[in-house]
Amino acid sequence: MSTAKRCPPFRAEHVGSLLRPQELVQKRYDVAAGKATQADLTPLEDKSIAEVVKLQKDAGFHAISSGEYVRHMFWGTFFEELNGMKELQLGVMKGYDASIFRPYAPDVKSFFESKEVPNQVTVCVGKISHPGHSSNQREVDIMKKQVPESEWKNIKITIISPTWYHFRYKAGRAYPKDVYANDEEYFEDVAKAYQEELKILHAQGIKNIQIDDPNLAYFCSQAMLEGWAADSDNDKTADEMFDAYVKFYNKCFERPSDMHLGIHLCRGNYVGSRHFSEGAYDAIAKKLFQDLNVDTYYLEYDTPRAGGFEPLAHLPKHKNAVLGVVTSKFPKLEEKDEMISRVQQAAEFVAKGTGQSKEDALQQLCVSPQCGFASHAEGNALGYEDMRKKLQLVRGVADAIWPGQS
Repeated sequence: MSTAKRCPPFRAEHVGSLLRPQELVQKRYDVAAGKATQADLTPLEDKSIAEVVKLQKDAGFHAISSGEYVRHMFWGTFFEELNGMKELQLGVMKGYDASIFRPYAPDVKSFFESKEVPNQVTVCVGKISHPGHSSNQREVDIMKKQVPESEWKNIKITIISPTWYHFRYKAGRAYPKDVYANDEEYFEDVAKAYQEELKILHAQGIKNIQIDDPNLAYFCSQAMLEGWAADSDNDKTADEMFDAYVKFYNKCFERPSDMHLGIHLCRGNYVGSRHFSEGAYDAIAKKLFQDLNVDTYYLEYDTPRAGGFEPLAHLPKHKNAVLGVVTSKFPKLEEKDEMISRVQQAAEFVAKGTGQSKEDALQQLCVSPQCGFASHAEGNALGYEDMRKKLQLVRGVADAIWPGQS
């Protein structure tokens, strides 16, 4: 297989998180419970990452991740390590309670219906600024040992979306009023923190960043939109908020010209292979593809809940879409020929929108699983060998559509 195409996105991609060995999951729980120390966990992380890097290389992947093995959850600790942010627990939140959440935010709604605490409660308590060191530093250091220096630029580092601790909170509740008077002030400081993070990573040779973002896809959910419209606290319509988010993201994503930045949009990925929302990309496609300053879109396309490929007609010629047609949620292996056919169908819509040939449109496309295999510690409802087969299938589909391309 040729390696002529050696820059992201690659024809065969995955979304970053991979199933963790049970031993690693348990050891992290032991550390949290005081039954083990970080010194006990570190060598196990190193060993597990070396093994999962080998898995990716053996499967023919070039954008190699750590499997997110140094994290417990997909969002990592970017916000938690910013100055001005504080991680809290419901019940001991000192002035905060469950009423701060938007009850119609799809993930929050799901947690409340199951009577679970929302999976992360981190709030702004002061002026936000970057601490001067990357929250991804350990991951970067480990990964640099796993691949030659010439490949450092392709290491995939995933970062949580800028709205992660804004969208889930009711209007004006994401920050204290005596700290930020409005969203614009809050967004300005968060954007500076993202810019600094990207600058630090780039200086270390890391040039392949993926933003993990369920929130923008939630604007495709009719149930969420109805909840938003009924919320008298909102001072913006859903369309106005989406526009404000795009402007905010573009400020966050200011970066060196040789840094590839992609954004992964999904509808939730939780323990037991749950999802949180449904709805096609149609409602947001034009603004998403044409106004958002990213290079690549990693899109969920494994089930009808994501809609059809029609929105890809809005994809500009200078951008890429990685089609998540293979599910990471369940073990049943898709039919290779069907996946090839689906990618070919998607190319027809890209071609229709850009006025180019289907063959040229295919050059803007890649293929992947629709989401991570283990966004949360325990992972989805499939096994390690199932995951290996899924990755091999993605590679096989890519080789059939783009022979000789990496």
